[in-house]
Amino acid sequence: MTRVVIDTNVFVSSFFGGNPRRIVDMWKNGAILWCVSRPIIDEYVEVLQRFGLDPAEELAELLSLLASGRNVLFAAKTPNLHIVEGDPDDDKFISSAVALRAKYIISGDKALVSIKDYMGIKIVTPAEFLRIFTDC
Repeated sequence: MTRVVIDTNVFVSSFFGGNPRRIVDMWKNGAILWCVSRPIIDEYVEVLQRFGLDPAEELAELLSLLASGRNVLFAAKTPNLHIVEGDPDDDKFISSAVALRAKYIISGDKALVSIKDYMGIKIVTPAEFLRIFTDC
């Protein structure tokens, strides 16, 4: 199963449909393994709350699925990397990918996507990931 780290912008966008929703559905259907860490989950919750989404309703099912461990790998410890010069807060996605040996980081963030590859981890947009995955 392909291991992926999903950036917050893709995760939040999944609530509204499109390619991000297709990627989360792939996870729910067992096609990909979602790699997360505590800092990533904390950011997911924080951003959803900032957008006014009610975690008690909209996030409860997803957090429950993440917590169940179904198609999820959780990094309890990640390396302290400093890779994303344009947005150092995004280093957590690369750190988690390295710790969990993910194959892809899926992001819409220009600073992160501009790196393209870190230690063999491909950093791609949702559209690129879906093209790659359907070509496999």
